[in-house]
Order: sequence, then structure tokens, then C-alpha cells
Amino acid sequence: MLTIGEFSRLTHLSVRTLRRYHEAALLEPAVVDGTTGYRYYAVEQIPTAQVIHRLRELDVPLGDVRLILRASEPGARSALVAEHLHRLESELDRTRAAVASLRRLLRPDPAPIAVELRAEPARRVAAVEAVIGHDEVAAWFAGALAELESAVGPGATGPSGGTYDDALFEEGRGRALVYLPTSDPPRTGRVRAVTLPAAELAVTTHVGEHDGVDVTYGELGAWVVGNAMAVAGPVR
Repeated sequence: MLTIGEFSRLTHLSVRTLRRYHEAALLEPAVVDGTTGYRYYAVEQIPTAQVIHRLRELDVPLGDVRLILRASEPGARSALVAEHLHRLESELDRTRAAVASLRRLLRPDPAPIAVELRAEPARRVAAVEAVIGHDEVAAWFAGALAELESAVGPGATGPSGGTYDDALFEEGRGRALVYLPTSDPPRTGRVRAVTLPAAELAVTTHVGEHDGVDVTYGELGAWVVGNAMAVAGPVR
């Protein structure tokens, strides 16, 4: 048996951390003295402590660590670890996109964006429409676009697009519509035929990750205001 201090030195886990893992039922001592309350660990527990340490370095929540340790099947353990790694990769992608946007915003002399004024005629499209929350936009957009592409297939006559009501940004909830132009819009699932109204648009192209599109839109908005033009929704 190893005292908690000896076990701490061998595993590079602090005594305080070992006590917390005991309380969380992650790493229970082999023996707890009933009189003194001293904790003693077995040499065989060192690898388990090291696994816990590595998982915590990856920010795996304590509850997930417990599930991984208790999983009897290697495949189940691997799936749990892979799921967390996928979350880490997604967070890393968001961090990279945020850093890229921040660098762009902090450039001393940002390059001006190219803006085109365009008169869009009324257009018949296949569309999916819903009232959603601002934090639901990304997931909803991906699902709606996938459904549209499946329904329209090779019948698309132009690129996909979307319209977003002002309320979605101003109040955190509003109507969003994703569309694909097609000469014969199908009616299936959530897909419906919609006529987009004619509109006078100020248009620019965003280059880069989708997460940075708000920076380009802010620059477009500044251009519109700077050229004394009216701003009216929805955003297209």
C-alpha cells in the first residue's frame, strides 16, 4: 500500500486532486483507515490515475471520465473518447475562425471590400422557412440546405441563398428562409415553392470561414451607410 503522499508523487497528481477524485468516485483508495481516515492506494492503481490525468488534460468532464473508466468494452471507451475529441476539434475550429476575424479587425489599414449594386428581379425558388432563435441559425441552416439539395437535386438553376428578418438579430428570434432557385419547385417535407420579391441590393463577397461572415457584413453595412443609402431587411 502507498500513502496518499507517495501515490501523489508517483502519479504527479496533487493530494487535493486525489481527494477530489475520491469524492467524485473516480479513483477510490484501495483502503481507507476506519480510525484515522488515511487513504492508501495500490500500485496497480497508478495506470488508472494516469489515464484520468490525461483525460482531464483534454478537458473531459468528470462525468464523462467516469463513464470511460467504467466502460467494459474497449470499443465503448474509444467511442466516448472520440466523441469528446470531436467536440475539442469543433471548438478549435471556432477558435481559429475567431482569431482570423480578430486579426482582420485589428489590421491598421484593412483593405476595402468590393461592393456591387444589383437589381434582383422577383424569383421563384424552392425554400425551407422557419422562426428560429439566433443561436439555432447554424444548425438549422445546415439541415434546411441539406433537405433542399436532396429535394431539388440537379434541377437547381442557381446558387443557394437565404433571407433573415431583422428581428432575428435585433430580438434574438425571427424568421429565416433558405432557398434554391429552380424552375419547378417541389413540395416535399419542409420544402415549399416561394417567390422572392424583387429587391435593390448592395452585394459583396465574403472570403474565408463562415464564422467570420459578420465582419464582412459589418463592412458592407458601413459602406451602405457611408454612401447614404437606406438599409431595409430582410438580410439576403
